[in-house]
Amino acid sequence: MLSQPIDAVIPASVPRVRRPLLRLLAVWLLRRLGWRVVGSLPDVPKFVIAVAPHTSNWDFVIGFLAYLALELRAAWLGKHTIFRFPFGSILRYFGGIPVVRTAAGDVVAKAVAEFTRHPQFVLALAPEGTRRRVQSWRSGFHRIALGARVPVVAASLDFAKREVRLGPAFHTSADFAGDLHRLAQRFADVTPKRPELYNPAPAV
Repeated sequence: MLSQPIDAVIPASVPRVRRPLLRLLAVWLLRRLGWRVVGSLPDVPKFVIAVAPHTSNWDFVIGFLAYLALELRAAWLGKHTIFRFPFGSILRYFGGIPVVRTAAGDVVAKAVAEFTRHPQFVLALAPEGTRRRVQSWRSGFHRIALGARVPVVAASLDFAKREVRLGPAFHTSADFAGDLHRLAQRFADVTPKRPELYNPAPAV
């Protein structure tokens, strides 16, 4: 049993929201599950979080507990159909932004506009885009970060060590293949919940 599940550095510039009861509950659950959050976030008010590997529904559970425990104010993109009554207002409260995924260009433009509109804004995305094994990761996270001129922060979920690891951050360039290789290296030593569904060397 872990006595201190939170060992992460969250600088003052990072947007946060106080939810003391939810934070206490999340910290308690992480401790009970034997997980901890380590690493650090950059001292900037805007960035994209790239979360991987994504092979199980447990990724969302652990990631959401970490999000609550850190009291981050972060947004995420979800299929517009899940925002219907009665869950829509709850999902929006926890940072959900409804999008029509068939219009990929519109999704990127909408996300970039959100970065422009807010003085502080963090967007969490799963580059794999699905729990199934994929040969290539989606480029949306890269296009959003490049368009908004914000860094990308790796957030990994290691089920062998039971760690949510934050960082390091890097700035994107016009070389998507090179940036994707750099990002994938951040997850090279991570053990996913279902390793057979993870591709550690995604193609462009």
